Order: sequence, then C-alpha cells, then structure tokens
Amino acid sequence: MTIVEAQRPVIGGVDTHLDTHVAAALDPIGGVLGVEAFAASSAGYRQLLGWLRTFGPVSLVGVEGTGSYGAGLARHLRGAGVAVAEVDRPNRQLRRRQGKSDPVVAVEAARAAQSGRALGAPRTQTAPSKPSEPSSWPVAAPARRA
Repeated sequence: MTIVEAQRPVIGGVDTHLDTHVAAALDPIGGVLGVEAFAASSAGYRQLLGWLRTFGPVSLVGVEGTGSYGAGLARHLRGAGVAVAEVDRPNRQLRRRQGKSDPVVAVEAARAAQSGRALGAPRTQTAPSKPSEPSSWPVAAPARRA
C-alpha cells in the first residue's frame, strides 16, 4: 500500500519596501516554513511566488502596502490566480515587544492573513478618469476665519 501525502496549502506574508520585499511562508497551522528577501521588480515577483510554491500550493498571501510599495506584487499575485489580502502594519504593541524587523513583519503579515484579521481587498491604483456624478467629486471644506 502506498501512502501519498497531500500537499498542504501555504499562506504567505510580505513586508514591502521600495527596493526589496521580504516574504514568509507558513504551513496550515502557522509554523514558519521559511523567510526570504526578493527584489521589488517583475523578476523578483516571479521568484517570490516560485519560492512560495516550493512549499506547496499557495492559498493566500497577505501583503503590506498594496496601495504603495506592494502594488506591483499584489497585481502579479492576482494575475497568477493567488488570493491577496491587504495587511495593515503591525500594531505598536507587537512592534514594541518584538522589535521592527522585516522577517518578523513578514511572518506577522502571513499570520494576519491566515487568521482572517487581514481579509481586506488589496488596494488598486486604477480610478475612473471622470467621476460619474458631480456628487462624487471631493468637496473642500470652507476655510475657518478667526
């Protein structure tokens, strides 16, 4: 009799920066499978996703900053059929307790996605060229006079 182990889904987390992204991979029960840094470029996005897939099928990736430094990565992951969750930066208590380090933030991003704390849809940088109705235009508040 042959025993075949089913591949376990992998949850990723990414701490994004201008030049590099630090990724973490977690198993289904939250164990850290690995942490690695990748270039913040198209080639780096492909390498990051390939690295995550070495651990098994990728079910979800929590990305910090999908509206800024993580926008390109979020687009790449969605284009590859991977679910992406917007992750807020870690709370101050966690940062104070564990210190600010990219690997710790990447692991926390993965854990936030895994636990459901970070199920926000990733931000996109696409906006309509014209608002459909004037009521949707931003309105400036009148200046206060002393």
